Amino acid sequence: MQFEESNLLKTLPKQFFASLVAKVNAKIAAGADVINLGQGNPDLPTPDYIVKAMQNATAKAADHKYSLFRGELRFKEAIAQFYLTEYGVTIDPKTEVAILAGSKIGLVELPWALMNPGDTLLLPNPGYPDYLSGASLGRVNYETVPLKRDNDFLIDYSAIPMTIAKKAKFLYMNYPNNPTGAIATAEFYEQTVAFATQHTVGIVSDFAYGAIGFDGHKPLSFLQTPGAKAVGIETYTLSKTFNMAGWRVGFAVGNADMIEAINLIQDHLFVSIFPAIQDAAVEALSNTTARQNAVKSLRQTYESRRNAFISAVRAFNWEPYMPKGAFYVLMPVPKGYTSASFADLLLTEANVAVADASGFGDEGEGYIRVGLTITEKRLVEAAKRIGQLAVFKDQKQEI
Repeated sequence: MQFEESNLLKTLPKQFFASLVAKVNAKIAAGADVINLGQGNPDLPTPDYIVKAMQNATAKAADHKYSLFRGELRFKEAIAQFYLTEYGVTIDPKTEVAILAGSKIGLVELPWALMNPGDTLLLPNPGYPDYLSGASLGRVNYETVPLKRDNDFLIDYSAIPMTIAKKAKFLYMNYPNNPTGAIATAEFYEQTVAFATQHTVGIVSDFAYGAIGFDGHKPLSFLQTPGAKAVGIETYTLSKTFNMAGWRVGFAVGNADMIEAINLIQDHLFVSIFPAIQDAAVEALSNTTARQNAVKSLRQTYESRRNAFISAVRAFNWEPYMPKGAFYVLMPVPKGYTSASFADLLLTEANVAVADASGFGDEGEGYIRVGLTITEKRLVEAAKRIGQLAVFKDQKQEI
């Protein structure tokens, strides 16, 4: 007996990261020493104070029962206090917080919850590939808004055609940005609120890398902008801030109507998340001294890795877009190559895996993305391997 996938599943985009993993695993299986710079999977340990909180929580019988459908109030209160402490933003824990099993689920389920088939969603290009999954599952149309290097990969609202702006219902944005490492400015967020207000477009700020800023820069929360809560929400994950990617815990905060819709759809999909994880997340956010120390160490580590890698590639005149946040470095592809062909060359000839940036949208063509989730030693080794390729040994090669 055979069972065919639904027509809805057939509309889903190809899972970009799954194909990357398959290529790398095949190379490793053949005995190669592959340096994997292709994924954004944090390699550092979860801070001890959070692990101990989880261990204590799992010993509580009550934490092994079902959670409240919309999550524990103590976690929501910790989230609200975190936003007040870190960003000066007031959040109502009862009406302006949705607990998520990682921010990805919130971004993917939002079109189901707040859009109708045929509505239009604006997505950044390049952008996180799973945004497209949400569009497909919600049966909504999408238009992409280009992120250009000459505008520091910020959305240029003046370049969005009026016909598209008028029909758009929501817009996703992501700063610090994946894959570029760009950051948002206060002026840009003010422009975002103005665009949203003028065209009645809801804003979804993906703040996954909100803790990671370089050169003394602390990334801004969109909700710090006057009027932001009236037009949108922000999603946040503990995956990147606390190296808790496997725990699957995050949240959305902001506009009460949008939050209610997310909570309502999740009533029919989940029973929130494991209460012990929620209790550990409370400690992660509420232990201010431990949190600030952990985040400071995290930033220093990624900044040191960034600097080591960039210094190593500049030795053979390969110049990056200098990231100001997140944990990626966007590198230009040498003349004569596409993003895909150059990524394949690096894997085949140098045993270095990178992400083909065209997988994030056609505006990523001409770049590859390097992840900093590996030791400095291995990052420098990867750079040295790449520098030995003929394409870089030819001093006349244009980059």
